[in-house]
Amino acid sequence: MRASRCARWNGRVAFWRRITDISSWLEARFAECRPRAVAALTRQFRDVDIAEDAFADACLKAVARWPETGQPDDPFAWLLVAGRRAGIDRLRKLARHARASEAQIPTRLEPEENLIEEIDQQQLRDDVLRLLFICCHSALQRQDQLALALKVVVGLSVPEIARAFLVKPKTMQQRITRAKRTIAANPVPFELPDPAERMRRLRDVSLMVYLLFSEGWSSSAGEMQIKLPLCEEAIRLARLLLDLFPGMAEQMGLLALMLFLHARRDARIDGAGRLVPLEDQDRSAWDRDQINEGVTLLQKAARHGPAGPMQLQAAIAGVHAVAPSDDQTEWRRLAGLYAQLYNLTPTPVVRLNQAAVLAKTDGAAAALALIAPLAGPLANYRWFHATRGSLLLEIGNHKAALEAFEAALALEPTLPEAEELQNKIAICQKKLE
Repeated sequence: MRASRCARWNGRVAFWRRITDISSWLEARFAECRPRAVAALTRQFRDVDIAEDAFADACLKAVARWPETGQPDDPFAWLLVAGRRAGIDRLRKLARHARASEAQIPTRLEPEENLIEEIDQQQLRDDVLRLLFICCHSALQRQDQLALALKVVVGLSVPEIARAFLVKPKTMQQRITRAKRTIAANPVPFELPDPAERMRRLRDVSLMVYLLFSEGWSSSAGEMQIKLPLCEEAIRLARLLLDLFPGMAEQMGLLALMLFLHARRDARIDGAGRLVPLEDQDRSAWDRDQINEGVTLLQKAARHGPAGPMQLQAAIAGVHAVAPSDDQTEWRRLAGLYAQLYNLTPTPVVRLNQAAVLAKTDGAAAALALIAPLAGPLANYRWFHATRGSLLLEIGNHKAALEAFEAALALEPTLPEAEELQNKIAICQKKLE
């Protein structure tokens, strides 16, 4: 069994090394297809590990073939067929290793052309939701639920998840391993839970969808700053949750939040691939239909009682979305919304974002004082160092700003973020000459 695990791990390492060398269009296709493919494979094989491995094998085959033959008409169907074949091959090998019967291993595989015609989009949508509910099983601790979903559904590497949760990769690997062992040891149903259990897990699933969007909106690592397929998948899942649970104010807030942010997608990166700060974005390029839908959702949510964390975050994003310009943003209103949010969820990251608004209302020095206690909790959070560097640069402390930007750069930002940090480092160095 140990040899099998080592072989599987070595295969995954080789896969990710190969993945880093392929072009961005392949990476985008894999990210787009992964949630539905892994969910469908999990339903078929009743094993999360086998589903993950099967999808990884399918991607390896695509890496070898697609650059030469071109992308297939339906990349998802191609990967699903290849994944099913890979999963069956893996089960046969495991059966032979355990000297067990192969009688229960499925042998029928639909021809690719038939599968493309027969794919049931409604079933695939339910597959993804089913997999999210499995990851959020009550037998798992919250931190393990989140780590498992980001690994299985989103496809982040262990170091990427570790950075997102501000822990060491070894600690994160232990969480994911523990979660998978718990699923294997407990009778986790591979069907959607009953309505009562759905409600109990809804909060965790909603948070999972939000993290899926967050990874798409601001990637934890790599060359791509925005992974639109992940954002769109998260919005699709949020709509599905709202259809399943109509009248839930926090579900409305979740969808509104993502719509407000996603509306800015075309203005967030310039033609050269550089990040455009919010205050410099061309607001005429923002998607007004999505912004209007978000406003309507928040208005409906407000009729259901006091705002929860998702509604408050959506309200914050909404203030930016409806402002005609950065100068006309209602900063005092934002300060009040952040105060409410911090009262509900007093986390270091919320405090950091609150400080960015405080800099607009009370100045950079006040914001620096507010985030000073966060240096320990957010030591491995690159946005803390980047924000601190910008505040220090604003007050003219170029030496400390340089050190902050260098600390952020050392935490493996995305390529667009790294270029922005290097530009700021160059500004500091010039000032210090």
